[in-house]
Amino acid sequence: MKISIDTNVLVRFILQDDPVQMEIANDLLEKASSIAISLPCLCEMMWILQRSTKLSKNKLIEILENVLSVQKFKLNRPAVLQGLELFKMGGDFADAIMEYEGALLGGDTFYSFDKKAIRLLQEQGKSVQLLKN
Repeated sequence: MKISIDTNVLVRFILQDDPVQMEIANDLLEKASSIAISLPCLCEMMWILQRSTKLSKNKLIEILENVLSVQKFKLNRPAVLQGLELFKMGGDFADAIMEYEGALLGGDTFYSFDKKAIRLLQEQGKSVQLLKN
């Protein structure tokens, strides 16, 4: 069975914090032969984990690395790796995803008001431009 999942299924699987939902999520993911995880799902997962849990940055990095290591998880690995790298540098996972997909869709330069995102993406060699108010 090939499936795609919502963020809440992935979060229940990762956190194992709701006895009923985690059992359902675990059973579903165990039965699936292939599990598609979209980039918005991963961005939302990171947002939820950062704001709704007291997990350390190192634990969040470990979670992302574990997600990348599951063979039946089908995801845009290059984008997730870029997001992980920016997150390790102190940036936002979603900012790296947006820059990556924008470039993939033909954007030459990533624009943002976010000074930190622009600085970190620039350090990665990305074509970026800071917008000033």
